[in-house]
Amino acid sequence: MAEKQAWKPHILVIDDEENMRRMLQVLLNKNGYTVDVAADGETALEMAVKGAYDFILCDIRMPVMDGPTFLREAVREGVGSTVIMMSAYATVDSAISCMKLGAYDFISKPFKNDEILLVLMKAEERERLRMENRQLKEEIDREYSFSSMISRNPGMKQIFSLIGKVCDHKTTVLIQGESGTGKELVARAIHYNGVRRKAPFVAVNCGAIPENLLESELFGHVKGAFTDALADKPGLFEQADGGTLFLDEIGEMPLPLQVKLLRVLQESEIRRVGAPSSRKVDVRVISATARDLEQRVASGLFREDLFFRINVFAITLPPLRDRIEDIPLLVGHFLEKHGAGIGKERVRCSPEVMRVLLGYNWPGNIRELENCIERCLVVCEGGIVNVDSLPEKLRPKTRDTSLEVPLSGLSIKKAEDLMERELIRQALDQTGGNRTHAAKLLEISHRALLYKLKEYGME
Repeated sequence: MAEKQAWKPHILVIDDEENMRRMLQVLLNKNGYTVDVAADGETALEMAVKGAYDFILCDIRMPVMDGPTFLREAVREGVGSTVIMMSAYATVDSAISCMKLGAYDFISKPFKNDEILLVLMKAEERERLRMENRQLKEEIDREYSFSSMISRNPGMKQIFSLIGKVCDHKTTVLIQGESGTGKELVARAIHYNGVRRKAPFVAVNCGAIPENLLESELFGHVKGAFTDALADKPGLFEQADGGTLFLDEIGEMPLPLQVKLLRVLQESEIRRVGAPSSRKVDVRVISATARDLEQRVASGLFREDLFFRINVFAITLPPLRDRIEDIPLLVGHFLEKHGAGIGKERVRCSPEVMRVLLGYNWPGNIRELENCIERCLVVCEGGIVNVDSLPEKLRPKTRDTSLEVPLSGLSIKKAEDLMERELIRQALDQTGGNRTHAAKLLEISHRALLYKLKEYGME
């Protein structure tokens, strides 16, 4: 049993019977535990306050301070150990009473060795789950804290400021931006940095669920509401009660459901499909879309009143091509994030790869960049990501760019023009036709590039 334990738990045994203390100490030491003992509750309380015990085995009937009194005082002193009570006079009432005071479990004397070991194994499993949940929460807090949102772009810094202003309020938020710009990341940052952080964050993609199922998914249903409704089911609004519901791709929501969503936002209550009455919910709604909702309103595909209701606080995320100064920061972050999982923590990009990444247009934005870096880490060898590790479409085209001397003679001017034209063409190829980024690669001003495009008939 001891070989399976990930750590060596420290146990305090409290019992006024010396034979019981000695027996438990030998048994638990044999099974990999570190054990201290105390003959009464008062001595044990001093030890528990000073020492960090994982588990405490405590008898109920003892002189000086009995088990229930020890339990109350330990809770009052902030002792965080898992307490298991023991008694030869166990009753259901005494067990329930101890549980109410904060005990994890109760075991009756006399007990077999396997019984006490099984109780401790269950307590260890519970403690492991608690530790994992705590670590997961800490990871989530780190992932969605402002410090983890990487940017030196002035526009993004303004967005961080907006998140800080809205996160504590129930105000509806609309996040707009191209696919892959990080809309859900911003939604989670709003939730996890605000007063609702301890309540659920529930996300749903409105375009990924069939229209006939979306209403039940959002609002829930009662048993018998339709053929497959075999039991009552709460919807996502109820699951998010007290927290945040993130409606991704809200522009895809069918018109009939838009009416019901508007009512929820206005009345703060939902009605399950087939239910005779409504119920109140306290949910902050954050919506996101990659579509132009105003255009969809004009086309009759999105209700104008709902648009105004969800657009109380708007955040528009810029595409990655408009914040290329963030690419080196993001690349470093993704190399560290994904490298740790595959044993390549110290991998870096070569300067040539970084030039390619800076010159690419990134139509898939941050998501595409992250996928690219993850792929590079998998295929690269050694500690450097080279051009060969890049996806095919990002690799520079291998072609003979040697310039021919013009047939008209050895004119340096004409040769310069030919080379300049070729460099401009390559820069535009690398950037997907983005003139602003091409100008940066060519190390000339945007205005100078426009002039040269006109001069060479390359507009």
